[in-house]
Amino acid sequence: MQFDIAVLPGDGVGPEVTAEATKVLETVGQKYGHSFHFHYGLVGGAAIDKYGLALTTETLGMCRKCDAVLLGAVGGPKWDDPRAKVRPEDGLLALRKKLGLFANLRPVKVFPQLINSTTLKPEVVRGVDLIVVRELTGGLYFGKPKKNWQTAKGRRAVDTMAYSEMEIKRILKVGFELARRRHKKLTSVDKANVLETSRLWRQIATEMSHDYPDIALEHMLVDACAMRLVQRPVDFDVLVTENTFGDILTDEASMLAGSMGMLPSASLSEIPQGETSKVFGMYEPIHGSAPKRAGQNLANPIATILSASMMLRYSFDLVTEAEAVEKAVTTVLEESYRTYDIMEEGKIQVGTREMGELITKRIGK
Repeated sequence: MQFDIAVLPGDGVGPEVTAEATKVLETVGQKYGHSFHFHYGLVGGAAIDKYGLALTTETLGMCRKCDAVLLGAVGGPKWDDPRAKVRPEDGLLALRKKLGLFANLRPVKVFPQLINSTTLKPEVVRGVDLIVVRELTGGLYFGKPKKNWQTAKGRRAVDTMAYSEMEIKRILKVGFELARRRHKKLTSVDKANVLETSRLWRQIATEMSHDYPDIALEHMLVDACAMRLVQRPVDFDVLVTENTFGDILTDEASMLAGSMGMLPSASLSEIPQGETSKVFGMYEPIHGSAPKRAGQNLANPIATILSASMMLRYSFDLVTEAEAVEKAVTTVLEESYRTYDIMEEGKIQVGTREMGELITKRIGK
């Protein structure tokens, strides 16, 4: 089978980690008889430097013509002037909105081999296997009005959190459907004691639960959820929440797995049907561009490699191939290889390229 993949390495460590993920995909193709064609484009700071735009029309068009998108990371201090009219993150937000990628799936699984890599007690993180469903194209990041201006009394700024019934329903449906295929428990996270959007969210979630009588629905305030994630994370199975809350909570949850370098994500344009289905998506690690680590062969490529595994599963319906990648990651960790961010005493520290090569070789065997 032949697949076209748009590769947007981005900024900082993005080019390094995406390079290892493409190597993994090439090996998968060689072993299982598939052909992956990579089409490269610029996004974020790299695109600003060359074109003055964080995302060009040409790059967006390329992504639309491909079967899936592999993204590295965007941003860095070079483009971090709050007065700048164009910011790297504009490219990322535009990709999500223009490609209709409303559902962001972020699995948080603690590998047994990394049980001592986290700052939390082993008994707290042991057995954690949850997934956060984050609404990706609404809320504060996209609401209008959004502006910063000068008044007679000083500077002011406003952001708007807005959600429609349609936006809430479609992301909640993703959560309910995933819960039905997992352990039949869904935690809907909101701030209904303060926010009108959250009150609407909770109301709709309750209404939809009648269509899913087999799913145990739990409502939880976002601050309580933040505490529970570090207190009893094993209690969670599927969490569904709006854009900003999901962004923050998944960064927190990454510490359960030992590092943000371990967490992949899939941003999908459709609701997955059944165990697998071919849906268009953008796949990326949840970590940022880590500019201080760029060019030093230090970054952990596992999150990006696991994101490629999610691409195989969701966009290409190649379940066996996805499992082969995941097994290779597990094998390398069992063999005690670690990048700097998950390093512990008695293990073997390797760099970005070495970790990618080790995983690639395990797939090829």
